[in-house]
Amino acid sequence: MQLKNKLALSALSALFLVSCSKKEIQYEDPLITNRDTTVNPGDDFFHYANGTWFAKHPIPSSESSNGIFRTIGDTINAQIKNICEKSAKNTDAVKGSNEQKIGDFYASGMDTLSIEKAGLKPLAPTLAKISAITDVPTLMNTIAYLHTIGAGPAFSFYVGQDDKISSKNALFFAQGGLGLGQQEYYFNTDAETTKIRAEYVKHIQKMMGLIGEDGTTAQKAAATIMKLETELAKNSRKLEALRDPVKNYNKMTLAEFKTSTPNIAWENVLPQLGITKADTVIVGQPEFYKGLNKVVKAYSIDDWKTYLKWDVVNTYAAYLNNSIEKQNFYFYSTVMNGVKEQKPRWKRIVEQTDGSLGELIGQVYIADYLPKGSKEKLLEIGNNIRDVYAQHIKKLDWMSEETKKKALYKLSKIVMKVGYPDKWKDMSSVVINRKEYCANVMATNKWAYNYMIKKFGKPVDRTEWGMYPQTYNAYYNPSNNEICVPACNIIVPGFEGRMPDDAILYGIIGGSTFGHEITHGFDDQGSQYDDKGNLKDWWTAEDKAKFTQKTKAIVAQFNKFEPLKGKFINGDATQGENIADLGGVVMGYEAFKKTNQFKNKERISGLTPEQRYFMAYGYAWMVHAKDESITRQIMSDVHSPAQFRVNGPLMNIPEFYKAFNVKEGNKMYLPEKDRVVIW
Repeated sequence: MQLKNKLALSALSALFLVSCSKKEIQYEDPLITNRDTTVNPGDDFFHYANGTWFAKHPIPSSESSNGIFRTIGDTINAQIKNICEKSAKNTDAVKGSNEQKIGDFYASGMDTLSIEKAGLKPLAPTLAKISAITDVPTLMNTIAYLHTIGAGPAFSFYVGQDDKISSKNALFFAQGGLGLGQQEYYFNTDAETTKIRAEYVKHIQKMMGLIGEDGTTAQKAAATIMKLETELAKNSRKLEALRDPVKNYNKMTLAEFKTSTPNIAWENVLPQLGITKADTVIVGQPEFYKGLNKVVKAYSIDDWKTYLKWDVVNTYAAYLNNSIEKQNFYFYSTVMNGVKEQKPRWKRIVEQTDGSLGELIGQVYIADYLPKGSKEKLLEIGNNIRDVYAQHIKKLDWMSEETKKKALYKLSKIVMKVGYPDKWKDMSSVVINRKEYCANVMATNKWAYNYMIKKFGKPVDRTEWGMYPQTYNAYYNPSNNEICVPACNIIVPGFEGRMPDDAILYGIIGGSTFGHEITHGFDDQGSQYDDKGNLKDWWTAEDKAKFTQKTKAIVAQFNKFEPLKGKFINGDATQGENIADLGGVVMGYEAFKKTNQFKNKERISGLTPEQRYFMAYGYAWMVHAKDESITRQIMSDVHSPAQFRVNGPLMNIPEFYKAFNVKEGNKMYLPEKDRVVIW
């Protein structure tokens, strides 16, 4: 964000005064300029904290949402664009160097003439493999091959940590193969979902036409694909059912897996997936595979060829010629998310370059754009959050001493990966050229798949990162009992070039990031893993029952929230994130109380420390989204819409009530007996 012009002295309550080069520079305070004082904070704190920003920053026609994530994303994209363009200009970069790969990948994506000229040529070898299928064995082998290039037909497969033996990598088979993603899209009967299904069939028909099928064939293909996917969806679990780690962990021998699916020769499929020696597999949803076993025979080989051709084109549509790319955009962005126009091409290619070669870009990013001391500051905040978490656990009135000891031990063992990795992944084997964009994407997809496959049979590398330092996000991995907070989380819009005050740091980085991610270790899912990351019950029966009652209470709270008329949050599917939001904002506040700003009751811009903290937390989720995007989020995302990630947790926090004088009669008021306290 650019600095605003100096304001009149009468408006200084909304400004900071800081010393820089012996001159006083006035900065707008976003907590003040973003808020909408026509909204009562006790009725809708989310819009009170962010309403004016929303009014001044409508959602661009090229986006499904706008807010703090987009603002920070634009900052990062501009930096990555500089990296890409600088690399692309150096046509003499050493072949195989990071600079050559970044530059040529970006240049190939910007070379629309070559992309148009290539047409479907990048997919020709793959489409030929599909055409050569003659029977179920060659069908399954081809499906396996498609997984190795980034497609995902028929099912989901990956190598990851065994939930019950976290030191070991295992083979996982799960439900998948759906172009609409979630099971609900194939069966919900509301008007919007029914329309999306109809549009999906039209979209497939148009795409089949664009790849050369005549009108009659394209129409028939669309109907066949929809019918086959609906059959796969029939045996798929709903979103909330996928969140139970115990019920979605079904280890069986390869022989048992083969017995349950006699029509599929897994002993032949696994080598095609890159696995030569395997004795056990973990099947997430056994009923899905029993259904798949029937579907492989119920549909003709020609039907399966049609489905696989669609899956490949759908996977790579965004990297092909203009007509295919635009049709893909129309359905998945306009119909599904309400986005009316595409982002500028440079932005699309920057984001794809980062997605494909982020490991290489990250090395440049931390050297050129990461403020000094960022890693240390992030770690300081994280450790402070962990300290107050321990104090909270010790004081819990619903947990026994026996379980407290185990919870405290697990907390103490949480590994904090902060800033950037000490060791980068080796991408030296990836070959990138300057003229073939789709081929470059496929090459990086193959690398990522092979990187994953090579883990099988080797000990788990607990130093590995699952995000890039330039990714504005964070995660908790229950199998490693670790949190990862990339370096760019230090960015706070409106505070460029200066360190935000502690209320900001602890509201955003402390509460919504470190506090949130640590709480995932103790949410309804994470609480089922022990200190080493093994799926293991470490609770007493009585404590587990009390905890379950508390989680049911938060589920009930969120089930009542109605983001759009007639559309309610799925409290069961979102409970893990809602628990983490509640725990995060509480722990962030407790850690903030230990700062001098809080102890000295320091007012900034007329806000008390307490008010400033909660305003900062509201700023952390400053996002408004299009109705279509919210609808999709409700159906397919385990995160609640942003408004309820703010208002939902705060309704349970007494300090919030006091800071903003929330009283009975306010819309966010809850009687004390109805407020949820977990951690």
